[in-house]
Formats: sequence, structure tokens, C-alpha cells
Amino acid sequence: MFRPLKILLSAPKQLQTRCCSGFVSRMRYLNRLKEDDEACAAALQNGRIFLFHRLSPLLQSTERKAFRPAELTCTELQSMLDRLGSDRNLVKESVLIGCREENQAQFCLDVGDLDQKAVEEECKGKFIDLRKSFFLLRDAEAPLVAKGQALLRWHQTSGFCSATGQPTHRNQSGSQRVCSSSGIVYYPKMAPVVIAVVTDGKRCLLGRQASFPPGLYSALAGFCDMGETLEETLRREMAEEVGLEVQSISYSSSQHWPFPHSSFMVGCHATVSSAHTQLQVDHTELEDVRWFSLEEVTAALKIRTPPRRGDAPPVWFPPKHALANRLINEWAEHQRRKEEKE
Repeated sequence: MFRPLKILLSAPKQLQTRCCSGFVSRMRYLNRLKEDDEACAAALQNGRIFLFHRLSPLLQSTERKAFRPAELTCTELQSMLDRLGSDRNLVKESVLIGCREENQAQFCLDVGDLDQKAVEEECKGKFIDLRKSFFLLRDAEAPLVAKGQALLRWHQTSGFCSATGQPTHRNQSGSQRVCSSSGIVYYPKMAPVVIAVVTDGKRCLLGRQASFPPGLYSALAGFCDMGETLEETLRREMAEEVGLEVQSISYSSSQHWPFPHSSFMVGCHATVSSAHTQLQVDHTELEDVRWFSLEEVTAALKIRTPPRRGDAPPVWFPPKHALANRLINEWAEHQRRKEEKE
């Protein structure tokens, strides 16, 4: 996140102005759509809509055998709904998720009440589980699809006020919901999570939960408790889950992660003493935790797609769009430079 910002700030003043103006323009446009229902409804008529079916995004294959999210115009979607015998007003339930550089608004819509196969045939695509989609999408597309799923899930689970039990109603953009009785306003929320690659100076520590696919290892993570700082969360989690005491922590980057119900991942690197690396794993939380050498990590990073069912499961890591993958790559690069100097 910070590297592109540094490049922008060091660019010529004229270039800075053009780049900043485009970004500021888009952000102000999006903000206006969130606050003005009529403007948002008008933008929907000329926007692009990403489809989901029970929270799985619709993907289309390209000529280069890659995948991209399927996009429909409002007119195309209404025509499809007419052909499938559905109410074309379903389009109005679309949720605003972003806009392109030319201020063309982007929306998402879950058509879970429609026949999945019929929609796939109409759009010449396939609804694919979001976790699998992350292995198929490009860097710029995966976060947008993740945001769409997270917002759709929030609306599906926030139909009633937690204080009064009365129904809540969304605004046109889907950026908030309001209790019909008390007027309490609800906004989408993310749960803060610290995720870290821990090192003893030569190896890195990675683990897996029982729910992970065979062979998948990732960085260790934990939710922040009420009142904790990020540093306190990381130290507590390492003590609880693997019995290690963290000595130092450095921040790397952050990421929205739609699982399990929209998390805000804060990525860190942490070190422990090389003299105290014996693990005491809490197996109620983790199925396995291991120290990995640079050679093992380098080999696993070369695996870009999940192993097929029935194959001997090698060690492999989360997709490149995941913060865990970025942290593991950062550790490997740092360790490689360190060993070259030695």
C-alpha cells in the first residue's frame, strides 16, 4: 500500500496533480452516491453490475484461458430477468462497491433466488466459490469481488435492529441501514485481526487449521480482544497458540478479508529468541504448526494453484491476493538477502 504512495509523492508536480485529481474525483463521486439516493439510482442505470449467487461470484473465462468477473449493464440484467421470469426491480437491490476512472459506478447483486444454471447459461459464466476465485482472478479484481461479497453478506445478516428487533432498511447505495423504529443507523463493520509471520532468525513459523485443505499452511492470526492494542493481540495469540514469547514486531501492510464475516487483517512480522523455539501447540485452535526453512518456503511459493483432489498434498500457501502470501514472500526475500550477506 505504501510503495505506490511514495512513487506518487516523488513524481513531478504536474503528474502528482493529474493522479491526485483523478483519485479525489472518484472518491468524491462515490461519496455523493452514498449520500444521494437519486444520484445513486441514476448511476445504476449507467453502471456495471457484478453478479453473485448465494455469495459466490460469477466468473467468465477469457480467450487467454484466464478468468474475470462477469459485468452486466442495467439494461442487460433487466432483460435477463425478463427472460427468466423474474421481477426486473431486483436490479434496485444492487449494492455500490466502487467506480472506474471515468466515474462509471460499479455495483454487485446477489441473485440467489434465481436458478443458478439458468443464470450461468445466460451470462456464459460460472458461479465459483470466492476462496477458489482468488486463485483465478487478477490482482485488481479480487479485492473488488471480495468487497462485493462482504457487503452482500452484511445486508443479508443485518435485516433487523439489534436494539429493537424491528426491520432495518438500506439506502440506495447500500452503504448503511436504518432501524425503522428507533432510527439507529448501522454501517458495515470489519473485525480487526492480526496476522503475522514469526521468525527465529533462520526459519519462519506457519500453521494450519483442521478446516484447511490438505497441505495448506498459512501465517498465524488472531482476532483482537476488546481493549487490546495490535501488539498486545499478537503477543497474546503467540503465547496462547504456540507457547512462544514475541520479542519484536514490525508492521507490513493491511487488507480487507471477507472471511469469516469480513475481517480487517493487519499484517506484521515478529521475532522470537532463537534459544526458545520449542512449540507448545494448542490443538483446539491449530491442527499443526511447523518451522519452515527458506528452501521449503521457496518451493511452496512456486505452487500457484491448489493441488487436485487425490494428489499427494504438498505444502502450499494461500493465493497471491491474500495478505498471508505477501507476508511469506516478504520473509523469504528478507531471509534470502540476509543469507547472501552471510
